[in-house]
Amino acid sequence: MNANINFYVDPVCPFCWLTSKWVRMVAAQRDYTVDWRFISLRLLNSHIDYDAHFPPEYEAGHTAGLRLLRVLARTRNEHGGAVIGPLYESLGTAIHDQQVDGGQGYVGTREFLTPILSEQGLPEDLVDALDDELLDTAVQAETDEALALTGKDVGTPIIHFDPPDGVAFFGPVVSREPSQDQAVELWDHVVGLARFPGFAELKRSLRERPQLVSAGVEPGEVGMQEDWHAGSRRQKK
Repeated sequence: MNANINFYVDPVCPFCWLTSKWVRMVAAQRDYTVDWRFISLRLLNSHIDYDAHFPPEYEAGHTAGLRLLRVLARTRNEHGGAVIGPLYESLGTAIHDQQVDGGQGYVGTREFLTPILSEQGLPEDLVDALDDELLDTAVQAETDEALALTGKDVGTPIIHFDPPDGVAFFGPVVSREPSQDQAVELWDHVVGLARFPGFAELKRSLRERPQLVSAGVEPGEVGMQEDWHAGSRRQKK
């Protein structure tokens, strides 16, 4: 697929979801094409002791993300890349734009996923991929691909501008969805920085809690500011 943007997603990441909504606005206004690709927070943090470093719900959430990425990988294999954007959009809406009962791990279950597949007109037997660890090879390969573009000290999302020769960065991380009028202006500022050959990083670890129902922040509200040490609210250094 010849895309203007390669966007590496983990479905459970709320900041990834907000950035993806922004990118969809820009793509619609600029007539860009987006190739939705995979990066797994669970594989990215495979060397981390979750109990020691992360809040209690993280391991279940990241594992659920990997399970969903297995389904996305099989779906792409069997039905083509064009279905991944709409399927990710349905997953993100269900995970982040409404309150999900059953805890972080529930989003990686058959009960959660089956109606979303049906909504997208996809075969319900794709849920079998949730447990297919053989698909981790494809997810790992795309995770490695993303890290090869940015370096290893990153998270989600990762955006590759003008692939294959353009630059890639972790982020932009946003905690609020911009308006339609703000979307392109903000995008142009980001791309301007990204295209300067010497630009490497612009960062602050203080973040608002994402403006998402799943994070307990209603539309129009401003989330509490938190310090995301290493980009993930780790409990210990």
